[in-house]
Amino acid sequence: MKIIRILLFLFALPMFSQQGGMWIPSLLEGMNEGEMQTLGMQMTAEDIYSVNQSSLKDAVPHFNGGCTSEVISPKGLLLTNHHCGYGQIQSHSSVENDYLADGFWAKNLSDELANPGMTVTFIVEIKDVTTQILKNTENASSEEEKQQIIAQNKQSVIASSPKEEWQTNRISTFYDGNQFMLFKVETFKDIRLVGAPPSSIGKFGSDTDNWMWPRHTGDFSLFRIYADKNNRPAEYSENNVPYTPKHYLPVSLDGVAEDDFTLVFGFPGTTDEYLPAVAVEQLVETINPARIGLREVALKEQDAFMRKDQQIKIQYASKYARIANYYKKWIGESQGLKKTDAVGIKRNQEKQFTQRVKAKGLEKEYGSLLTDFDNAYAEFEDYNLAYNLFSEAFIRNVELLKNGFQLYQLEQVLEARGEQSFNDRKANILEDFKASYKDYSAQVDEKVFEKVIEFYAQNTPKEFLSQEFIKKDKSQLTKEIYNNSALTTYSKLEELLEGSSEEVVEKLNKDEGYQLVKELSKEFFENVLPNYRSKKIEIDALQKTYMKALLELSPKEARLFPNANGTLRVTYGQVKGYSPKDAVKYKPVSYLEGVREKYVPGDYEFDVPQKLLDLIDNKDYGQYAENGKMPVNFIGTNHTTGGNSGSPVIDAQGNLIGLNFDRVWEGTMSDIYYDPSISRNIMVDARYILFIIDKYAGATHLIDEMKLVHPKQKNNSDKKKRKRKSKKRK
Repeated sequence: MKIIRILLFLFALPMFSQQGGMWIPSLLEGMNEGEMQTLGMQMTAEDIYSVNQSSLKDAVPHFNGGCTSEVISPKGLLLTNHHCGYGQIQSHSSVENDYLADGFWAKNLSDELANPGMTVTFIVEIKDVTTQILKNTENASSEEEKQQIIAQNKQSVIASSPKEEWQTNRISTFYDGNQFMLFKVETFKDIRLVGAPPSSIGKFGSDTDNWMWPRHTGDFSLFRIYADKNNRPAEYSENNVPYTPKHYLPVSLDGVAEDDFTLVFGFPGTTDEYLPAVAVEQLVETINPARIGLREVALKEQDAFMRKDQQIKIQYASKYARIANYYKKWIGESQGLKKTDAVGIKRNQEKQFTQRVKAKGLEKEYGSLLTDFDNAYAEFEDYNLAYNLFSEAFIRNVELLKNGFQLYQLEQVLEARGEQSFNDRKANILEDFKASYKDYSAQVDEKVFEKVIEFYAQNTPKEFLSQEFIKKDKSQLTKEIYNNSALTTYSKLEELLEGSSEEVVEKLNKDEGYQLVKELSKEFFENVLPNYRSKKIEIDALQKTYMKALLELSPKEARLFPNANGTLRVTYGQVKGYSPKDAVKYKPVSYLEGVREKYVPGDYEFDVPQKLLDLIDNKDYGQYAENGKMPVNFIGTNHTTGGNSGSPVIDAQGNLIGLNFDRVWEGTMSDIYYDPSISRNIMVDARYILFIIDKYAGATHLIDEMKLVHPKQKNNSDKKKRKRKSKKRK
């Protein structure tokens, strides 16, 4: 069966050779441009990325460091996902003005809400600086020395590269350290909330539908970029004015059909497409089950409280969604990797790699790579497991542990850097805690702590934990800590941090919650982290060499795109359905009738406002309907990942047709192995966004800001004109 699947994969590859990949926009000329035009694109590479004239890149900024967004009006109106703006919508919400539940729509510029700390970043220019960065590394005596030279070269290139005073230079690494690119960027810091549908629309289906198809989610929100009087980035000021963009995206009213060209522009986070088989196997068998298991116990406790208490629901909505997102993603990823036999396919590819190495006489350079990978990952496994469990427990899922860990780091700052650094860090921590404790419930966190700490003790390799901790009754330990620790309220924590550094440290070390965090953190830093880092450096060096070998030995037709790393990328494909399993075929477009079918009154995930139900029942869709039906979401073959949330979906002519927000569950393994038959991204139809803004919210002033176009009607008209001219010539 495995052999058949491998053969099918190899034969299917040419058919899907124009699908998949996350490409650097400054390097699209040639193969990529030709492929896109074969798929139906009517633009050029210069239309997508240009330094000398406005192009699509100038309308696609990085949104708040984690998502993507796009400018859709000449007044800096910004579109992104509802879940990308969720934290800001939540921060402006209260029980009295619950924008999460009711939505928010600014009636004019003065009603738009400021968001301190929020940024959007535009890419001005991308430049290859590999030669400068690798200068003088060839004679380095070790990998550590080589990395030090590279770090110094990066600083030199960043400092010497020309830029305006309001711009910043950054360098990112590609192909596992075999290529380096300089990014010149502009970051805007005055970003205001303009509009958001209620969560019952923006998160319709919530966790049940997350990563699933068909979807019926209006996952969008609107912000606006403000600039100073010179149209340059500036801190928030009442004197700032709406930003005038170099380019903004017209919005198409013509929608999509199967096989239509789609271009997704954005900032995908991380992928690992070139991992060896042994790494994928370790991920599926060891790491993902541990991460999934720990998040599962945390989510179960949070969910129980959120369903009973509206205040807790508001406090924990954003945190719960953040944790649940990758919890479900990892489940789908593991299932997809197993179903497609990704490990088996990679092993077969590695056999072909070995054959190429021998054929080229490069055994000395690359002959031991795969064996070295096997040995390195075997030694790495326990450290990798312990590292991930500590990260999940102490950084992501339990707030008392997370806050305690920050205090442990504060004590380390005192030992390493002295009193002044301690006081500076303490002031920053108190400011952060003041904000985070507004959305904290000790009652919820206590239950989460008890389940997570038990899971942590049972699943962390025993050599990294003290026998005393392993044997402790975790239920009793939880009660003692949450009854006595100052880490359970902001006021007590504030008192704990009052006084000189010596007094603070003394008080900290008497606190039961802090004592546990310090004990487990010391074990982690002494027994896990040093070995994790050294093994990771060894594996990264092997991966870099492996990537170099793949680039060197792969045939010319191989499409070796660089892994995602949070930098601007283009991925192109087509609107297309898929078959997730035998006798099941999914169509590529969902409609608003599906919301009515899924509707459950009062349900946490599937309730919707009465006004939307009325619009559905009356088929009051305005100019946004298609044959009497209102499209909601659609899917395509674009290769996306986290960070592509909020990415614009662009048609063949450069118009906005949708908003990327998710992937199908069967294809979440595309971060590691892209299967063109089932890897699909999920997008909100632009017409549904317009419908909600117009017909549901009545925010027609926002519609008036945009440029609405009919590219398909124009194309059809042009075709008819060409036919008439052809007949006349005959």
